[in-house]
Amino acid sequence: MYTQSFINADASSAAAPAQVSPIESPERMAAFDRAIDADGRIEPQDWMPQAYRKTLIRQISQHAHSEIVGMLPEGNWISRAPSLKRKAILLAKVQDEAGHGLYLYSAAETLGVSRDSLLDALHTGRAKYSSIFNYPTLTWADVGVIGWLVDGAAIMNQIPLCRCSYGPYARAMIRVCKEESFHQRQGYEALLVMMKEGTDAQKAMVQDAVNRWWWKCLAMFGPPDADSPNSAQGMRWGIKRISNDDLRQKFVDATIPQAEVLGVTVPDPDLKWNADRGHYDFGAIDWDEFWATVNGNGPCNRERLATRVKAWDEGQWVREAAVAHANKNKREEKAA
Repeated sequence: MYTQSFINADASSAAAPAQVSPIESPERMAAFDRAIDADGRIEPQDWMPQAYRKTLIRQISQHAHSEIVGMLPEGNWISRAPSLKRKAILLAKVQDEAGHGLYLYSAAETLGVSRDSLLDALHTGRAKYSSIFNYPTLTWADVGVIGWLVDGAAIMNQIPLCRCSYGPYARAMIRVCKEESFHQRQGYEALLVMMKEGTDAQKAMVQDAVNRWWWKCLAMFGPPDADSPNSAQGMRWGIKRISNDDLRQKFVDATIPQAEVLGVTVPDPDLKWNADRGHYDFGAIDWDEFWATVNGNGPCNRERLATRVKAWDEGQWVREAAVAHANKNKREEKAA
């Protein structure tokens, strides 16, 4: 998913076991635990611990924020796409990302939180979104690499979410994953054309983009398991199914053969196949850069947030018109 959902400042307190209250009785907790242990689904009408609810709200909303902020780096290239075909593909992809945000905000609303409050948290900087979208897209090759690597990492994260213990989130992810798979394929195909049919300058452009995005994509899976203590609670609840390090390893193992077909190399001198493990070994991630970007100090943090706030403010009249139209329809229905 496009989020580091268990790492923001209040994650430890929000994910900690809640104090037992008249509402969170031992009997209710026991029934909830039995449902989780049986790999069952929790639905909006079901009782759930407040810590579970808060963790889901945080994760789903951050995922939704990441989808709509993630429209910005690629949307910047719609008017500059190299052909009508590429423009149409990119338009469809950006539209899909907006739809993903809507699915996810709707899923979060089933937990008793309003969409306006979630967006206010984003616009005021209180909510996080994926750090990957705080980097610039310098060339057209970046658009392809985002499709191949960023969306590829997202799919690796998102497929297990189709089995999330919270029903609305799991069901939303089924469609999201299908569309993200298309995004990954279109990004890879665009790069393949450039590498197999392009000029030397275009090939160099692709390699440069891979060099800039590779490590950032590996960081998308979140900090190492040893530094991500709240992930264990998410896995206990069936929200998270696979650990950060295992997902990262799966991504590297799946992506390196694709890179070989493309004819690009990843910027990691320590990368090598380990026959004993049956996996690729790879180098160390710069976690200082990751945390600096998560905490608002990346190259485009302020730009991305300002663009979202501007769009929200300029769209106020549309929201007001939609509410007025809905109210008018209700009055007419009553009068009839």
